[in-house]
Amino acid sequence: MDTEKKQITVIDGENSIAGGYDRILINDTKTEYSETTHLIEQQSYHYSLQERSTPNLYRDLFDYDRVPRISFNHRMVPMNMPEEIWMTDTTFRDGQQSTSPFTVKQITDLFTMMHRLGGPKGLIRQSEFFVYTEKDRDALKACMDLGYEFPEVTAWIRANPKDFELVKSLGIKETGILVSCSDYHIYTKMGLTRKGAMDKYLGVIREALEMGIRPRCHFEDITRADFYGFVIPFADALQRLSESYGIPIKIRACDTLGYGVSFPGAALPRSVPGIIYGLQHYTGITPDMLEWHGHNDFYKVVTNASTAWLYGASAVNCSLLGIGERTGNCPLEAMVMEYASLRGTTDGMDLPVITEIADYFENEIGYTIPPRTPFVGSNFNVTRAGIHADGLLKNDEIYNIFNTEKLLGRPARVAIDKTCGLAGVTHWLNSMMQTNTVSFAKHDDLVVKMKDRIDAAYAGGRTTAMGDDELRALVRELSPETAEMLK
Repeated sequence: MDTEKKQITVIDGENSIAGGYDRILINDTKTEYSETTHLIEQQSYHYSLQERSTPNLYRDLFDYDRVPRISFNHRMVPMNMPEEIWMTDTTFRDGQQSTSPFTVKQITDLFTMMHRLGGPKGLIRQSEFFVYTEKDRDALKACMDLGYEFPEVTAWIRANPKDFELVKSLGIKETGILVSCSDYHIYTKMGLTRKGAMDKYLGVIREALEMGIRPRCHFEDITRADFYGFVIPFADALQRLSESYGIPIKIRACDTLGYGVSFPGAALPRSVPGIIYGLQHYTGITPDMLEWHGHNDFYKVVTNASTAWLYGASAVNCSLLGIGERTGNCPLEAMVMEYASLRGTTDGMDLPVITEIADYFENEIGYTIPPRTPFVGSNFNVTRAGIHADGLLKNDEIYNIFNTEKLLGRPARVAIDKTCGLAGVTHWLNSMMQTNTVSFAKHDDLVVKMKDRIDAAYAGGRTTAMGDDELRALVRELSPETAEMLK
């Protein structure tokens, strides 16, 4: 298009769009050239607030006595992966609501590990904190005093002036503000109407802007909200407010009960692609101001977070190990792996820190990680079947998801139990040797003797797997010289 832009009104589409016109009005429909798609597109529709006397609870989808339904309208929206994507953290806010409270030292230790994990590009961009107790504030200040650029310390507060003053006094530049957006919350919980809720929210957000604080608006329960009747008009009002104050306003799309789905052609309000596309297309919000926050009630939390990235949100909100209310938040370590998968690079993230974090949770905090949890559970790269152990013995790549020793500092392991076979015993022995110069084969004398003793134990009624210490003791009994070479 020519650099000199013109604007005209066209009646019935008779005039040409040539000659540098960047916007045309055809039967009251505005079109303009998009610098993103390089196509002439209809300008976004403007949606007004749709007031109701009664709430829209989507009872065709959310019949409380039935499993929620997923509806389809077969409308597809384009993927629009942002140039930059990153993670944010809610371990010390949403996550901590589901565990025993962390100490200040535990919070600063975990915060430091997140800083290392995020790497030099700061791919774990922010971490949010409560500010209400003395311990909360001590932990927040201790993390700020570390002087890291990333993660940036942010807050989460109630929507009242005293909380804003507290945030300002702590030197925090951004805070989350709860702005529930479904009729379940607006009508049923708060006893308001949509207009009453919007007026209340906008008033509170103005107070934050007046104090120079960046608001992050948590659109709670967005996957049960009237998207075009409330969500889009409210988001559009926030955009205008942001422009008038010259302060960015973020939107966090909160899938509070895990209803979001990523299926192509799924209908709103449950469609993650539809939510992310709609927020961008109809309000003009940029990817860096858009964040997804999901829960795992229907096992979709990781897929939904990745889908939010794919369709235009730069940020996905996570917690370490996925801790959080009910079924938990999106695991931060999972999205680290998703980032590497989608980008084809870790971009400097320090992946072995994931193992350090898992060890810290279990050994320092006393948190039990379910053993089959991907990447962090004790059994995530442990095989039990003898035939699988035989494959690992020949080449780890056959039954291990990737080089877990190199990437996470955790070599592939074999569980020693009644099904491990000679291959399992051999793999265990070789993995425990201090040097690669000594190795065993399946039919070596020590391997056969160990296997006989293991079989006898299970024939005698044993049901549990054998631990490393127990197996070391068995090696000391059968071959003291070999025991000296074990890790």
